[in-house]
Amino acid sequence: MPFEIVLGDIINMQADAIVTAADTEATIRSGADAEIYNKAGPKLSEARKKIGPIAVGQTAVTPAFDLNAEYIIHAVVPVRQGGLRNEETLLSRCYKEALILAKENHCDSIAFPLLSAENNVFSKSLALQIAIREFRNFLMENDMQIYLVVSDRDDFLLSEKLFRSVADYIDETYGKDKTLDEYGITDKENVRENELLQIRRETKYRECHPEEIELLYDSIDAGSILPSDIQDWESLLADIDAGFSETLLRLIDRTGKTDSYIYKKANIDRRLFSKIRSNMDYKPSKTTALAFAIALELDLDETRDFIARAGFALSHSSKFDIIVEYFILHKNYDVFELNEVLFAFDQPLIGA
Repeated sequence: MPFEIVLGDIINMQADAIVTAADTEATIRSGADAEIYNKAGPKLSEARKKIGPIAVGQTAVTPAFDLNAEYIIHAVVPVRQGGLRNEETLLSRCYKEALILAKENHCDSIAFPLLSAENNVFSKSLALQIAIREFRNFLMENDMQIYLVVSDRDDFLLSEKLFRSVADYIDETYGKDKTLDEYGITDKENVRENELLQIRRETKYRECHPEEIELLYDSIDAGSILPSDIQDWESLLADIDAGFSETLLRLIDRTGKTDSYIYKKANIDRRLFSKIRSNMDYKPSKTTALAFAIALELDLDETRDFIARAGFALSHSSKFDIIVEYFILHKNYDVFELNEVLFAFDQPLIGA
C-alpha cells in the first residue's frame, strides 16, 4: 500500500530515503537522529557539515552511507511556541520538501518518523494530523511508498474524542452479537439493528423458543430494511453474477471520478489496480475490497453487497470489521484516518 504505518525502529527500515529531524547547524540531536548518525558512520557527519546551516522548515539530502537506504533527508523541524510563529506551516513544509527531495532523487520509497513529536515539541495528535495531511496530498498526485515509523504504539496518539468514540462503539457492537446468541440467531452478518428491535418486541425478550425466533426472523419484511436509494444500487448491480472487478469498475464509473483518483484515495498501489482491471476474475484481499468500498463512499448495505462479490462479509466478532463499520456509519470515508485508528487498535491496515 502506498502509505503504511510501521511499528519499529527507523534505522532498520529498508527504504530509498530515510528522514531525520535535524538541527539548523551540523550538530547531532538526541534520540533517533543520534541513532541514525551512529549507524550511518562518520562520513554522514562530514557530509552534513558540508551542507552548512539549514533554515527551520527546510530540508537537505546526503547519502545514507551504512544505513539500509540510499539517502538521508535532514528536516529542520520547528519548536512549538504556542502557534505564534507559523510552527504548523513550517512542519508541513518539512514534510512537503522531504517528499519533493525524494522524488527529485528518483526514490520509490521513503520512511519518516513522526516529526516534532519527540520531547512534546508538538502534541502527538497534532503532529500526526499534519503528517497524514501531507502524505495524503502528495500521494494523490504522485506514486511513492511512504512509511510512517513509530517505535511504540503508545506513542501513536489519536484525538481523545475519536479514540473514545470508536472504543465505545466496539464495546456496544460486541454486546449486540451476545444478544443475538441469546435469541438463537446464527446468521449474524445479515441482522440489522431494526430487525433486532423487531425480534425483541415480538418475542417479549426471549419468551419464544429459538425455532420460533428463526421463523420470525425469516418473516421480517425485507422492504423495511432496504436503503431509500436501493433501486439505484440494484440497477448498477443488476447482474448478480458480476464479479468483484466488474462491479468495482461499474461503481467507479458511477462516481464520475478517474480510476487513479479512486485507487489513490483507497491507498491502493497502481500496479495492483492494473491487475484488478485486467483480470475480471481477480480475487482481492478483504483489506483491499474494504479500501475500495471506503474510497467509493458506499453505505453499509452497499459495502456488504460489494465485498460479498469477493467472498467476504462483515462480522461483529471482528474488531477490525467493527472499526470499518464505524467509519462507514459516520460517513467518514478517509482511508488514511481509518488506518490511523486501525493501527491504534492493533488491527491490520486497509489498502494494498
